[in-house]
Amino acid sequence: MSDVFETTDPLDARLALGATGLLATFNAAGVVTSADVHVARTLGQLGGERDERVLLAVALTCRAVRAGSVCLDLATVADIEAGEDTEALPWPAASGWADAVAASPLIGLGVLHWDERLLYLDRYHEQETQVLDDLTARAASIPPHDPGLMRASLDRVFPLSGYDEQRAACVRAASQWTTVITGGPGTGKTTAVAGLLVALAEQHEARGEVMRVAMAAPTGKAAARLQEAVQSAAAALAPVDRARLDGLQAGTLHRLLRRDPGNSTRFRHDRRNRLPHDVVVVDETSMVSLTMMARLLEAVRPDARLVLVGDPDQLSSVEAGAVLSDLVRGFEGRPDSPVAALRTTHRYGAEIGVLAEALRAGDADAVLAALSAGHDAVEWITDDDPASQIRATSLEVALAVRDAAAAGLADRALAALDRHRLLCAHRDGPFGVHHWNRRIEQWITAETGDPLHEPAYLGRPLLVTANDYALGVYNGDVGVVLDRGGTRRVALAGSEGSLEVAPSRLGDVDTMHAMTIHKSQGGQADVVTVLLPDEDSRLLTRELFYTAVTRARTRVRVIGPESAVRAAVGHRAQRATGLARRLADS
Repeated sequence: MSDVFETTDPLDARLALGATGLLATFNAAGVVTSADVHVARTLGQLGGERDERVLLAVALTCRAVRAGSVCLDLATVADIEAGEDTEALPWPAASGWADAVAASPLIGLGVLHWDERLLYLDRYHEQETQVLDDLTARAASIPPHDPGLMRASLDRVFPLSGYDEQRAACVRAASQWTTVITGGPGTGKTTAVAGLLVALAEQHEARGEVMRVAMAAPTGKAAARLQEAVQSAAAALAPVDRARLDGLQAGTLHRLLRRDPGNSTRFRHDRRNRLPHDVVVVDETSMVSLTMMARLLEAVRPDARLVLVGDPDQLSSVEAGAVLSDLVRGFEGRPDSPVAALRTTHRYGAEIGVLAEALRAGDADAVLAALSAGHDAVEWITDDDPASQIRATSLEVALAVRDAAAAGLADRALAALDRHRLLCAHRDGPFGVHHWNRRIEQWITAETGDPLHEPAYLGRPLLVTANDYALGVYNGDVGVVLDRGGTRRVALAGSEGSLEVAPSRLGDVDTMHAMTIHKSQGGQADVVTVLLPDEDSRLLTRELFYTAVTRARTRVRVIGPESAVRAAVGHRAQRATGLARRLADS
């Protein structure tokens, strides 16, 4: 759930002035907004529902979706929301509340759906049902494949010991239309994907076919990293196998499905116009929302392999749904599970791996022990004012970016950006991105004498925050403002390669001296500084902390007191969905 809001302004837009009863009470307490109230009242008027308990449930369901849940768990919402400001609210009794909702005419009209104590808005129940049905249908048959040829391919692709998990994942993927490859950073997920694509290409060749492959990710940065990682894995293969991966490019999911200009929630590829590919690989699946997963499944051919790759312990999509973790939990223990889990870390040093594993396990004492071990790869800073430590690293990188930008060296400027990331949980406040972006700009001014008044100042690092299909830039692409013979240009590194545009052509961008942990997903940096917010922050969760730590390649610095660390480890991100239960029951 999102934060309860507070206001002293009677004209605050979040207050519904005409609300009455429970809606008015919960709106005044900041639990539901005016938008939630208006949806509930409108549906009540259209469906003839007057029970204020049901209308409150509708408003809370709208709020839940806005905060990332697919539905409302009526049995636990009061406990989850209980706090100093809300525990005294007149929450309806759970049993009577559930009976009233189940008997509501809005259920009969199909506007709402009541399913095992979960209350859905129609759209999300339809999407969850569609995902369930499509996955079930894809599991009903076995793809054609030659097991002997598959073993021979994998013996060649993975000749060394230590890659048994990757081999097992590829063998599983050969015999099913849908495969879910999970694992933390450095566990060899992309290595498994590269090996799988080589082996499947050989299967197609044996049948006289040419395999068509699509690789995609939710953001431009994640897509660029996927393509880079597959190319890196291919470089270690024999020439004949490397040739099978030549020319593979990754793009965003939006670009793959091709948006429909006349519909903001639909794409040109759907059940009537399927994707032509034989294999579709999607990386960073933890970031994929329920809506996007529904659109993807309806676009992939029933006789095409779908390989979903990701880390279920990371933060979920900013939109509604937690599909990857639902798949892992829903298929747990089932003999027909499509999930292949990779657990052995190959990439970064043991110190970061120990910290990440302690976070994944939810062991606060082990997390604190990893932070206090004194290793170079993991540093813990508990100073009340960490500005000097942040300044040292952030300013050094900012000046390196600026020097390269002044020389017009786009590749060097973009590479310098990946030397360090300052990650924050919040956008605003003393722990937020806006505050630290301003501080770093002040340090640059103090060092260089440049006031940085203009938006396109030299060396400004940029993060694209919205897709621009006409320009060919996508959410998550990063760029740097540089000098081109006295003219300012923005050099972008995205999923479609390098691009330079005029600063005025970029609309939705943020300064990226500091960035939110959510926005950092799909990216990596040599050194990562994690600024934990106050322990009372509702954004402070184990998933947030784990996601931030695992962005680091070689070194991570955690800034925050022990109380914030323990609060993060002890607080799980809670999203209400029904997909895991429905998968387990199917």
